[in-house]
Amino acid sequence: MYDFISIGDIVTDTFIKLKDASVNCDIDREHCTISMAFGDKIPYKSAEVVRAVGNSSNAAVAASRLGLNAALVTHMGTDENGRGCLDVLKHEGVSLEFVEIHENKETNHHYVLWYESDRTILVNHEEYERHLPDVRRPKWLYLSSLGPDSLEYHQEIGKYIKENQDVKLAFQPGTFQINLGAETLKEIYTNSQIFFSNIDEAEKILGVKGRTLSIDSQGSTLLEQIHTLGPKVVVLTDGPKGAYAYDGKSKWFVPPYPDSKPPFERTGAGDAFASTTVAAMALGKSLTEALLWGAVNSMSVVQQVGAQKGLLTRQEIEKYLINASEFSLRPL
Repeated sequence: MYDFISIGDIVTDTFIKLKDASVNCDIDREHCTISMAFGDKIPYKSAEVVRAVGNSSNAAVAASRLGLNAALVTHMGTDENGRGCLDVLKHEGVSLEFVEIHENKETNHHYVLWYESDRTILVNHEEYERHLPDVRRPKWLYLSSLGPDSLEYHQEIGKYIKENQDVKLAFQPGTFQINLGAETLKEIYTNSQIFFSNIDEAEKILGVKGRTLSIDSQGSTLLEQIHTLGPKVVVLTDGPKGAYAYDGKSKWFVPPYPDSKPPFERTGAGDAFASTTVAAMALGKSLTEALLWGAVNSMSVVQQVGAQKGLLTRQEIEKYLINASEFSLRPL
């Protein structure tokens, strides 16, 4: 039996480190745009290809490095990117049992425009014929980003979760899943053991605005509002500021792990936080312990290019926690 099976699209990312660009933000830095010369030749510093990424693939790799028996349910083509992705998954010890390869299809390929410590991603989702394989009954199922051709596939997953209540579901919705709305994915929200998103994404799901977790006119916080959709535990991240969690009874603030080094490149920080939290729970850690594990791995990932280079082993995370013994959650 697998400890951890993630479901979602796999991607090859090409990181293009920009030289000549500018970022323009509003006064609160909530909405920013990146600008480059139009119709010109623009120099760049470097380009690096990173294969077998994407939220769910990142999660499977994180779980495998932490010692779990992990598998990935995904779809890819027979192109060079697909072959490269398979090689990475094999190297990381992620089971390929549920990887479906489509003849004469391309594998998802995204371009990451990397400027300073942040990034803008150009995405393109390939369409595949998708059906949920017989994943049996893993301890945890981790569902994240899928392309816009996957509505019926989500319905299959929702039915599986409803019929297999002993399988714990972690849900980290991607852009298309957020756009589908909570009502369309009601079975998934209702049967989620734990839910992850950033604050902006939570506001989109709820159809509300405002960049704080303060009490709104209905007397509920964003955490509580997402909780009413069904997840037993809600975790909302706020970039380098930290994260917030709510289990239906208690709320906590999860501070960023104290690291003296500034972030090098932020891709995958949220994936590392979410998947490591779930993996730690699969290893028997409590929610409060697991959230600290997530914060440590998130800190490590932003010191490397891409979402996987910085992912830690169990022993490495435990060492970080020992070295920062006062690092802890704050009750809200």
